[in-house]
Amino acid sequence: MSPILIRNVRPMGASPVDVLVRDGRIAAIGAALSAPADATVEEGGGALLLPGLVEGHTHLDKTMWGMPWYRNEVGTQLIDKIENERAFRHASGHDAGAQSLVLAKAFLALGTTRLRTHVDVDTQAGLRHLEGTLRTRETLRGLQQIQVVAFPQSGLLGRPGTAELLDQSLALGADVLGGLDPCAIDGDAVKSLDVLFGIADRHQRPVDIHLHEPGAMGAASLDLILQRTEALGMQGKAAISHGFCLGDVHEIGERTRDALLARMARLGVVLITSAPPSRSVPPLLACRQAGVTVLGGNDGIRDAWTPYGNPDMLERAMLIGLRYNLRRDDEVEVALDTVTHSGARGCGFEAYGLQAGDRADLVLVDAQTLAHAVVARPVRKLVVAGGRVVARDGALLAEVASL
Repeated sequence: MSPILIRNVRPMGASPVDVLVRDGRIAAIGAALSAPADATVEEGGGALLLPGLVEGHTHLDKTMWGMPWYRNEVGTQLIDKIENERAFRHASGHDAGAQSLVLAKAFLALGTTRLRTHVDVDTQAGLRHLEGTLRTRETLRGLQQIQVVAFPQSGLLGRPGTAELLDQSLALGADVLGGLDPCAIDGDAVKSLDVLFGIADRHQRPVDIHLHEPGAMGAASLDLILQRTEALGMQGKAAISHGFCLGDVHEIGERTRDALLARMARLGVVLITSAPPSRSVPPLLACRQAGVTVLGGNDGIRDAWTPYGNPDMLERAMLIGLRYNLRRDDEVEVALDTVTHSGARGCGFEAYGLQAGDRADLVLVDAQTLAHAVVARPVRKLVVAGGRVVARDGALLAEVASL
């Protein structure tokens, strides 16, 4: 890669500077930088400069992005959605490899350079969805950093052989071990979490557990998760996705909620939210005040669960802002933080940001301020990933699109 000098950009809304990129990293930031003889010069035109956006929770393997419309007639219960999706994917031969690549590239075109995706592992599909998504990770290596979570979407205890498949998934290269509602789905939270944390401990991998369980049930499961996190020395290696129970303060009470948040902060357990409008959600500002890192994600995008979602993390930040009634500029910047710095920190992505030495993941937008960028969701003028220009004006360059 030849060096890139990007002139006249405003990092996170600060005063205009130039940015020199060399060997995939930010080499220098400052005013009136000299262009190396072999550098490509990009004129920023005073654009707002953001670090690459971060998707903290999605399901690349499930998506039907770009496919014909799927008519959703599924029941209202969680188990209805799980069983309907598994049957549909089996009957249709849904290709997780091809579809995950389509959606990952759509994310990249809109400036998402790092993401975490949960991938279904079950006794019907085996490792097929995982293997397809791992191929996508390899195809985009160097451009987009993809963390793969081996996820038992159909439950862990109710389908014998699932634990062995999860074990194989981590051996095959999954980065994180996923879990799901140990009480509501598995029916035995203690046994479910013992099995799950046993696998994670054996492979020394972090965990990311979907916790849809409401109220007292969810709080009890969260307590058990925190107990195991501490007992196994997994501080900083656990994430709670959704955590709806933390929003059910009318049932569990503020004292219980605050005690759980304090333990999460002490153990470095992060919270990942899509801020859905249909459920109680953890209190974003209270979580941050307690010291809990909160990051944002879309959850599913255009799949058998939901017709909604968009691979635009500025839009997700806007939706998080709307859900939490964030209106002041500094509050809207908190929403942006969930898909930038907190997103990277919560997933453990290293060398992230806009400092010399950071990986050169850069996004240019025409916006006056950070809050303006979230609300307006401007076209991405330029996306640099790993030190390489990959997209202009919201579209991937041909050589990247053809991957």
